[in-house]
Amino acid sequence: MWLPTTAPSTLNFRTGAPSKNHTDCPEIQVPNEVFLAIAIISLSENLLVVVAVIKNKNLHSPMYCFICNLAVFNTISGLSKGWENIMLLFTDAGHLDSRGITERKIDDIMDSLLCMCFLGSIYSILAIAVDRYITIFHALRYHTLMTMRRVVVILLSIWVLCGTSGALMIGFFNASTVMIFFIVLLFTALLFILLLYVHMFLLARHHANRIASMPGATMRNRTTGLRGALTLTMLIGVFVACWAPFCLHLLILLICPQNPYCECYRSLFQLHLVLLVSHAVIDPAIYAFRSAELRNTFKKIFLCSSSRI
Repeated sequence: MWLPTTAPSTLNFRTGAPSKNHTDCPEIQVPNEVFLAIAIISLSENLLVVVAVIKNKNLHSPMYCFICNLAVFNTISGLSKGWENIMLLFTDAGHLDSRGITERKIDDIMDSLLCMCFLGSIYSILAIAVDRYITIFHALRYHTLMTMRRVVVILLSIWVLCGTSGALMIGFFNASTVMIFFIVLLFTALLFILLLYVHMFLLARHHANRIASMPGATMRNRTTGLRGALTLTMLIGVFVACWAPFCLHLLILLICPQNPYCECYRSLFQLHLVLLVSHAVIDPAIYAFRSAELRNTFKKIFLCSSSRI
């Protein structure tokens, strides 16, 4: 991303860091081809998830709607990052001017989409967490509480909120208030998800045993809920690992922008970006590994099966 992390006159558009580095730590450079390759893999994987969910009627449930929504955000993120790196390759070849008005406007659009996808990932994972919570602790009322109409309302709310916030974040990114909001939003959402997650696992055994003893409840309900919670755990862990270094980078920009030790951490900016864009590659792998239904659908898609799913 060509993130505006400092004044335009001193911005190094390739790394999002000031052009003058007040540290002995050399800046790590990652070839644009690496980012482009990650974007292509991410785009392919997440499109496959979207197609699988749409094609298989057995996956037309609230949980998979939220998973599909997360995959759509990852798909847009892959497209945006891929296009941005194509522009960087053309810039390296001398065909584009990184300071040009048109180029900057296009880059602002790409960065707005990336911010939108970042927020969309948070809220999609939060929606999945709430869905898992209801599945485990309110299994008998699940279909009453989590209707498809409510799912549609939740998804529309996520898109409106994230689209608006993404545009505002890039439009006013130089303002410290916006950067603080960006960081606070991440840690608040993660804290809420973590508390929900801990609560689920502290009470899971008690409630699962209680549900299993009720009429109409089976061991399959219990196992499905706990497997979903474990999948959610993996999603949260990957999300934190991929996004935390980048958010720490933003935090450092606010706290100690000129400190040599902070500059040393900022020299790793492109590695942080590699982690950030890799998040959209890892998520689909988690779905495929954890969901037998998705795995079977993937196989049928790859084999071009003529059988009706």
